Amino acid sequence: MKRSREDAPGDHAREAAPGDHAREAAPGEHAHEARLMEPAREDRPVDLVTALARARSPENPGPDTPAGPAVRAWPGPPSPIPEARAGELDLRALLRLSLAASDDSGRLRPAPSAGALHPVDAQLVVGTRCPLPPGRYGYDPLRHPVHRLGREPDGALPGATVELSVTPQRTASHYGHRAWPLLLLDTGHAAAALWLAARALGTYASVPRLDGLAEDPLAAVHFAPPQRVGRVSQPEEPSDVPAPRELLARRSAPPPLGGTPSRDVLRTLLTTAVQASADELAWCAAVGEPQPELVELAPDGTLRRLAAGEARPTLAVWAAGQAWIADAGAVLLAYGCPADADAARIRRTHLRAGFAVHLAHLTAVRNGLAARPVGSWQQADLGAALGAAPGRDWIVHGLALGTTHPDEEKTS
Repeated sequence: MKRSREDAPGDHAREAAPGDHAREAAPGEHAHEARLMEPAREDRPVDLVTALARARSPENPGPDTPAGPAVRAWPGPPSPIPEARAGELDLRALLRLSLAASDDSGRLRPAPSAGALHPVDAQLVVGTRCPLPPGRYGYDPLRHPVHRLGREPDGALPGATVELSVTPQRTASHYGHRAWPLLLLDTGHAAAALWLAARALGTYASVPRLDGLAEDPLAAVHFAPPQRVGRVSQPEEPSDVPAPRELLARRSAPPPLGGTPSRDVLRTLLTTAVQASADELAWCAAVGEPQPELVELAPDGTLRRLAAGEARPTLAVWAAGQAWIADAGAVLLAYGCPADADAARIRRTHLRAGFAVHLAHLTAVRNGLAARPVGSWQQADLGAALGAAPGRDWIVHGLALGTTHPDEEKTS
């Protein structure tokens, strides 16, 4: 990769050497350590700064460990979510379109997840004008009931707030020390799925809380009951309202993803991602044919060259050695989150990256592309590869794109 002299006069790039970066994990290589995987609600909180540094290192995970239950064991008996009556928030439809599993295995859901492990847990804070009595509830996405946990907190708003936390063991069972960035990205995807479901139903959803300030819950979205008309601010909106069937049909396309998207579509995807990330991240796209390069949005909304040269083979190495990425038509990249970021910033940038890639994924599919999120990145210092200061601009998330349409994947 070589930074374009057009955009950065006098700035010299160095080639990223694929041999210097991460490779696929070998079975049994390195003992698995779970001490960084403890959930924030336990007595030993996560040292997220250390966890991210280790996840970005070339160290490989060890063998798989048990994932534990696929759903958090909420106390108390399950209760079905009643149908909404006139003037009530349709909680049942909202959760069906965003978090609920649609097959018996529990793997296929409207939001993607690394390894189809789905570590995100949801609690509902229910106020007035909902089909459920006011209170706090745990949600079971496999069977679609709720478990009452207690009364609603003082000052609970009408409608419902969905609070998102994680069970790290599910993701750590396969990804080991690489789990925490993936847990945060998955949470951002889940927040986006909830927000899009509200739009599809014509329900008002507040801007998701993705500020990274809280360890538990990591994110939250409030939904108002009907007749409270409003719109989310323009920087958060995709171009138009999705249909419910589009959300339920979401799939992560399996490789190969060949064929370069048009520049018009790439511009649309970059615009969607930039607006959704609320200035927390920078964005570019690595493309192959007809001329390998990295492109980004210019201030006037057109595409401009960020760097010349073929980046996809290096991206394949950085993305846990996933060789198929070298042949993808394009790869949308979110980068930032410097090595000296504190825990709040780490949470915020990863949550925003998951949220933005989810919206970009839907936009890609609506434009006729096949797409697959790519969340695991090791030694992916994009800024250093382009000749800038090291440790400032790490790849946080990606979306592989192609114009081909292989059979849809049923497991993520």
